[in-house]
Amino acid sequence: MVWAAAVYVFDNASTDRTAEVARAAGATVTGVAQRGKGNVVRRMFADVEADIYVMADGDGTYDAGAAPVMIARLLGDPPHVLATGGGAFMNPDTRALIKSRAISVWLKADLEVLARRVGRKESRPLLKDKDPLAVLQEQAALRYPAYGEADVIVETGDAAHHVTVDQVIRALTAYLEEQAR
Repeated sequence: MVWAAAVYVFDNASTDRTAEVARAAGATVTGVAQRGKGNVVRRMFADVEADIYVMADGDGTYDAGAAPVMIARLLGDPPHVLATGGGAFMNPDTRALIKSRAISVWLKADLEVLARRVGRKESRPLLKDKDPLAVLQEQAALRYPAYGEADVIVETGDAAHHVTVDQVIRALTAYLEEQAR
């Protein structure tokens, strides 16, 4: 299964060319001076903001191929909100699974608003030394066609959270009423 996701490699002086190979493959590579997996994991959680983390390493301790199983299990639980993050919904199999067991909602915000929000954080390696709006525009071109397959699309603004929650509730109510017809 192929995932459209950001790949970050945290390397603490490996001797197997990990950093070089990862950079050549397009990953964002961060060096960690202190040796040890614990130091790398702490740094990763400090630097990368994500809804779902899939950890893998060279010795196979963590199986990246388990991500679809993890998402499927989460969707099998009682009703709840599951925020998958953009990369997960890009995968056609995951999208089909979500659509078969859940109601998908895309909170579509204006790119300028999103750029302002993400630009305030220093912990986003994808944006390091880049224009947040330009990065978001590139992602939108790639991701919006898949995001547009969501069951419910809610255009959000720069309003308070409770306003967005109200918008989502109204949109879900309308969707469920339409499905009941």
